[in-house]
Amino acid sequence: MQPSRRIQQVPASPTIGITAKAKQMKADGIDVVSFGAGEPDFDTPQFIKDACIAALQAGDTKYVPRQGAALKKVIAEKLSAENGIEVDPVQVLMTFGGKHAFYAAFQCMLDPGEKVLIPAPYWVSYPAQASLAGGDAVILSAGPESHFKISPQQILDHADDAKILVLNSPSNPTGVMYSRAELQAIAEAVLQTDLAVFSDEIYEKLIYGDEPFVSFATLDPRLPERTLTFNGLSKTFAMTGWRLGWVTGPKEIIAAMGRLLSQETTNPVSFAQAGALAAYTDPQGADVIAEMRQTFAKRGQHMCKRLNELPGVTCVKPDGAFYCFPDVSANFGRTLTGIEVTDSMRFAKAALDGVKVALVPGSAFGEDRCVRLSFAASDEQIDKGIDRLAELLT
Repeated sequence: MQPSRRIQQVPASPTIGITAKAKQMKADGIDVVSFGAGEPDFDTPQFIKDACIAALQAGDTKYVPRQGAALKKVIAEKLSAENGIEVDPVQVLMTFGGKHAFYAAFQCMLDPGEKVLIPAPYWVSYPAQASLAGGDAVILSAGPESHFKISPQQILDHADDAKILVLNSPSNPTGVMYSRAELQAIAEAVLQTDLAVFSDEIYEKLIYGDEPFVSFATLDPRLPERTLTFNGLSKTFAMTGWRLGWVTGPKEIIAAMGRLLSQETTNPVSFAQAGALAAYTDPQGADVIAEMRQTFAKRGQHMCKRLNELPGVTCVKPDGAFYCFPDVSANFGRTLTGIEVTDSMRFAKAALDGVKVALVPGSAFGEDRCVRLSFAASDEQIDKGIDRLAELLT
């Protein structure tokens, strides 16, 4: 028995693989500092847990959660009040995490051979999911020299035979966020084409500068019918294991995605959605977000500063999310702890094998000069890990 050719062409997620290896090493008693995780190190707030427990005790364990309609209504109200996006609750689809929302969207939007424009560095799952839907990923490169941001002209140069443009701001893996002016220029380019836009806004609450967050669909009255907006609760409320995401967009696309999910998963866990409803409606939510944002802002600034002090390392300051994505390519050609470093994978291997620091190689994100470090870790762990990297590189 053999798996399909389609799935054999899709790699496993390297971020999950690195994190799993680091956890196993820790379980084996090895003192590993892991910067691999793409999740907050905060626990889910107690008031959210309590709402979930109450739903369980009330018997909310059926296929259709009692709070399902109320949750979609609350998300629609949140989009109107906070993002400036006006949608009917039927235009909100709940999914098993943001990753699931993207998978369903690619499946429902792409026919075989259709092209998807994906800026690099990119979140690891975009190209793989486009491929699983029969699409072809067209990578728009934007390295450190362009602050990891694509230009409108790159879109226009590749748009003629493409169907979808993927945007992620703030970005995983770079932590970079497009300004309103930059997004407006991209929007103007998009409107000269027939492109649909997948706007990944999962890190909207985790921004650290003076530049306000802007939802792409709000930049022109014509964009709501061309844009799918993706979000979820994993990053904002430290609910990664709850697997709750959502997407909103044109009614016919959301309805098509709903038909797919009716054959695939029905709906996300009923009592988990009760927790989501509490997250969006309880006043404690704003305090939780503010605390995480302030903590991550300090950590990101500190990690970036320390990385820029390392030999052969340069790091763009993160505007949001909880990642630094330093360029380490000046160290390529060196032999570190017996390993000849020729690319980001071998740099990450030298860091893990040599000084027990887990990083994610930038090749996983389409930028081989860099590595990704998550600052969803304590101040002590950040300093411990970077002290070890200093030992490696000195």
